[in-house]
Amino acid sequence: MFNHQPPGYDCPLCRVLSGGEDSFTTQSDIVRRTDRAMAFVSSRWWPNNPGHVLVVPADHHENLYDLPAAAGHAVHDLVRELAIAIRSTYDCSGISTRQHNEPMGYQDVWHYHVHVFPRYEGDDLYLGRHNNTPATPAERAPYGERLRAHFAS
Repeated sequence: MFNHQPPGYDCPLCRVLSGGEDSFTTQSDIVRRTDRAMAFVSSRWWPNNPGHVLVVPADHHENLYDLPAAAGHAVHDLVRELAIAIRSTYDCSGISTRQHNEPMGYQDVWHYHVHVFPRYEGDDLYLGRHNNTPATPAERAPYGERLRAHFAS
């Protein structure tokens, strides 16, 4: 209905969901997976909110308008689990979630996803956009390890 995905779109989130990797996301970034959703440490960090997580439905849906209720519930359930895990392991002061639809809504990956951000005093999250240089796998690793350990306990 309100779609912007180009014909033949090679979805980077579907690639990760199917076991692949790319220059932004590796399989080691995945911190939690259910039958209907997956969460991973994002490589696109906001300057003062390192280690934020993306939660995506397991099936490809471009945006909120296309998202079936069951997939939305699965994503939201995992967002809640991640919010608790981040709050418990990152020494942050709170959590924010964010979700974008269409180019004017700042969506730039055509697969529905929810950002889960650790929040810190004075972090200015809503005053900017992500860094242009992706975080490296080595920079992301400690955040993934913390979250996987939280879920393993």
